[in-house]
Amino acid sequence: MKHTIVVSLALAAVALLGAHQALAKDEDADLRCKLSFSLSGWSALYSQAEGKGTVTCRDGSSLPVLITARGGGLTAGRTQVDHGRGDFTHVRTIDDVLGRYAQGEVHAGVVKSGTAQVLTKGTVSLALAGHGEGIDLGVDVGELTLKPVR
Repeated sequence: MKHTIVVSLALAAVALLGAHQALAKDEDADLRCKLSFSLSGWSALYSQAEGKGTVTCRDGSSLPVLITARGGGLTAGRTQVDHGRGDFTHVRTIDDVLGRYAQGEVHAGVVKSGTAQVLTKGTVSLALAGHGEGIDLGVDVGELTLKPVR
């Protein structure tokens, strides 16, 4: 009986230590990075957009990035987004923001255009919002890629 209690207490201690480390990792994953960007593109069943941006984080780190978005769906038009903004979640280092994000989008506009979407890449998420000019209408899915400027 004593052996069972000791083993149970040891397992409970290990579980508490693991829970504490998991919470510490969640706190580390809150670097609070933001993206400012501009993007232009076109769509006709297939959509394509390219642009540039800068990721800045609460720790003072900064990273210029190239943005490409590709997808397909029921979509048509041409857009230009200036002064777009994005917020990242679950970022441990600024390099975590780089890579391919799954994308789904609904957009509409005539002359003035707007977009809002949430993208995900593993545990890192990116919420985007922007406005600009163009004529567009559609629903599409695809991916958005952030690469460092070289």
